[in-house]
Amino acid sequence: MNPRVTAVTPLEGHVLLLQFNDGDKRRMDVRPYLVYPVFERLREPEFFSLAKADHGTVSWPAGIDLDPDSVYLESVPAVRTTAA
Repeated sequence: MNPRVTAVTPLEGHVLLLQFNDGDKRRMDVRPYLVYPVFERLREPEFFSLAKADHGTVSWPAGIDLDPDSVYLESVPAVRTTAA
């Protein structure tokens, strides 16, 4: 079982900053999901900003949520590196 989400911060550009129960911090770009009808409301920035950590994953009102394993596997480490 992959780590589970304990906190989420919605960012501009349909990106989520995620905290996991193992202490890992990761970023997930949700834009690939926006083509599916169930996620259409997430295109609205105000609605997207309502994301919350819920039972180990990310959810929004109206019963919209993401698969918890996909959230971890499709996210990338949040650490930014700078080019020298």
